[in-house]
Amino acid sequence: MDVVELGTAHSDALVRFFQGLPEGDLTFIEEQVTDPDVVRSWATGSGGAKRWVALDGEEVAGYVAVRRLTGWSAHVGEVRLVVSPTRRGTGLGRQLARHALVAAVGDGLAKLVVEVVAEQGAALALFTDLGFTGEALLRDQVRDREGNLRDLMVLAHHVDDTWAGMATVGLSDALGEDV
Repeated sequence: MDVVELGTAHSDALVRFFQGLPEGDLTFIEEQVTDPDVVRSWATGSGGAKRWVALDGEEVAGYVAVRRLTGWSAHVGEVRLVVSPTRRGTGLGRQLARHALVAAVGDGLAKLVVEVVAEQGAALALFTDLGFTGEALLRDQVRDREGNLRDLMVLAHHVDDTWAGMATVGLSDALGEDV
């Protein structure tokens, strides 16, 4: 599986990817990802985020983005990750999250945050395994398409603290990256 930066050549495949997601998955994505104009705008670099897709041939199997916040939070990046339901549990989400983490660190971000619906145990485990820790639990923060309220967890990765500890125990070698 190749992870490549999102470009205009991938925008139609990314639209198909998002349009093929189950309704339940779309509930928890903030952007209007099924709108081709929104996705195509990302491919031209608008929106202030770095975005990558995992390609299986010409088809998108996963997507990850890091959006740098602005103003007094310009040192913080927000991670967005979506993996095809048929690829979950294969390690693709971890590959994409790790790719985004390394790129964000390379871009000088000092902190990354990700929002995860509390019931998404696999996503919580993925991010905590990569050094993210809980920062907030927002009760009844998200309303799903059936109108049910869901708790939202905010996880954070403090780059300096986490990566220094990982380098000390040799995990940077396991990630295959210099820290």
